[in-house]
Amino acid sequence: MDKSEAQPRIEKLKKEIRRYRYAYHVEDKSLIPDSALDTLKKELFDLEQQFPELITSDSPTQRIGGEPAKGFERVRHEKRMISFNDAFSREDIKEWFERAKNYLKEDLDEEFYVELKIDGFAIELLYEKGILVQASTRGDGMVGENVTNNIKTVDAIPLNLNDISKIDVPEKLIVRGEVFITKDEFERINKEQDEKGDKPYANPRNIAAGTIRQLNPKIAASRKLDSFAYSIATDLGQRTHREEHELLHKLGFKTGNKDHKTVRSLEEVFQYRDKWEIDKDKLPYQIDGIVVVINDDQLYERLGIVGKAPRGAIAYKFSPEEVTTRVKGIKIQVGRTGALTPVALLEPVEVGGVTVQHATLHNFDQIERLDVRVGDTVIVSRAGDVIPQVTEVLKNLRDGGEVKFSMPNRCPIDDSPIVRDGVAHKCSNPDCGARLSEGIGHFVSRSAFDIRGLGQKIVDKFIEEGFLSDFADIFHLDKGEISILPGFGEKSADNILKEIEESKKIELHRFIYSLGILHIGEETSRTLEDQLRKNRLVVRKPSDLIDTLGKFSLEELMSVPDIGPKVGESIKVWFDNLKHLELLREFDEAGVRIIHGETAIANKLNNQSFIITGTLESISREEAYSKIRASGGHPTNSISAKTDYLVAGEKPGSKLEKARELGVKILTEKEFLDMLS
Repeated sequence: MDKSEAQPRIEKLKKEIRRYRYAYHVEDKSLIPDSALDTLKKELFDLEQQFPELITSDSPTQRIGGEPAKGFERVRHEKRMISFNDAFSREDIKEWFERAKNYLKEDLDEEFYVELKIDGFAIELLYEKGILVQASTRGDGMVGENVTNNIKTVDAIPLNLNDISKIDVPEKLIVRGEVFITKDEFERINKEQDEKGDKPYANPRNIAAGTIRQLNPKIAASRKLDSFAYSIATDLGQRTHREEHELLHKLGFKTGNKDHKTVRSLEEVFQYRDKWEIDKDKLPYQIDGIVVVINDDQLYERLGIVGKAPRGAIAYKFSPEEVTTRVKGIKIQVGRTGALTPVALLEPVEVGGVTVQHATLHNFDQIERLDVRVGDTVIVSRAGDVIPQVTEVLKNLRDGGEVKFSMPNRCPIDDSPIVRDGVAHKCSNPDCGARLSEGIGHFVSRSAFDIRGLGQKIVDKFIEEGFLSDFADIFHLDKGEISILPGFGEKSADNILKEIEESKKIELHRFIYSLGILHIGEETSRTLEDQLRKNRLVVRKPSDLIDTLGKFSLEELMSVPDIGPKVGESIKVWFDNLKHLELLREFDEAGVRIIHGETAIANKLNNQSFIITGTLESISREEAYSKIRASGGHPTNSISAKTDYLVAGEKPGSKLEKARELGVKILTEKEFLDMLS
């Protein structure tokens, strides 16, 4: 965006932000979610930083330790520090309580202690004879980091306990709680970051965590950290979680909001949570839900821990986080059934801790109802495992350059006519969606890019969500968007993306095969690779095929062994399609590169056939077959009297016995490798 484009955008942002702020502060109305308003203010701030000459005095953005340690030593917790599992609905809470009852095999009274869940950073405090001697992070639950010097800068944490003689505190006392920063302090720190030209922090919790891990306590002291204590890991005779809070208060700790309380039914839990979902923005600090704890400490201890979390407590999260972003485009996704789904292409934005670039628009009627246009500023929301959705268009921020969306008359995949089926639009070719699915499935198959984490069901899911509309989209999949899909998560997303990254270096014959050119199978792909090599035509990146294989005439193609008129014509048709040429260039940009394996300079194996059974110890089966081909041999999957050799690894299958019956020569792994060398 240049200055001429930024100026009208800045003026519109200032006008809308003022309107929202007036409604909130004067009329006590929230016209849009606070998180969405924060996004608009951030956009305004960024534009003003990019063009400081456009900053005006009435802009909303103008409203206004000890010695460094050498490093943190590790601290082993006497009792494991745990975290909570999450619930997102009333049904989740009911199921959690039922699991607790089933575990103890007895009915339980519905008595809970409910408190606000601070979005902060967990710490453990160790006191000896009433004096703070050590503070540590949670770490992995068993071992954390010693951050005592930084914690001593937090005024809310007492260095000496109150009333230890009256309460009969033992010589050693362990207290746990959260460190956090207020919303005002978060804004102040980010303002300093911007003034220094540094990147602003994403959220208050990141600042709290980063501050506690600073080696210089002066930095911690400068950031005005706050803290609430929520539990005592030492036995002081407390019988309920409520008593723990009362004891903590007497000892001199801040324990959070005065509305923490005991409730005596799940319905009261729901009411408490719903109240604070409405009132959370009135707090000076951020909360992302409530914590529900079985109040009876004896029952809590009996329930124990499952995985990383206690059975006796759970975090009950609030509804979707909402932010603003711009719609860069709207594309049509063709699902497996042929149904067309419009998907908004967004300027990347973080929603609920995940960066997203797509949001479903469901159908054309939804686009018309919201009046979504390309270029619009929209509110995007997500909660729990729900995928991001466009919930509102901020029409007052339009500048006149937005473009209305129209459903196409013809399918973007195969150019068939589009038909209306109720609220849905469909490709009139019933096989269209399935062809796209099968094409991508072929592209990632073992003989092509070999991305095993992208099974057919996952491919179909990604197509339906708008992540995949062609082969190149595979290399632009986003971890955040994958991880929030039901049944996935960060680990699954990491595994898939790791496989995709590793697949980017691919042998030429596998790449040719992956393209799904009609009549081009694995052997024909190898034949074409050999022909290019013979012609001394080098292919190092996908688009090199345009000026090599793509320049072959039909006569030249038909002169290649095993390629007849149909195959030759199919290759010509594929390279005559401009979309296919653009696809090859997209592969280049995504980082796909062609690697060249061993070359059969000498026909060492004299076209003899080989089959492998069992597991080879020093080489994979795929590598073995590659070496056979490179040495002029012919790998095969089925055994017959014409097979020259069978290589027997560990735990061979039935093919070994059949080889003996047919008189096929049997090689050990060592004999086979000796033959190759």
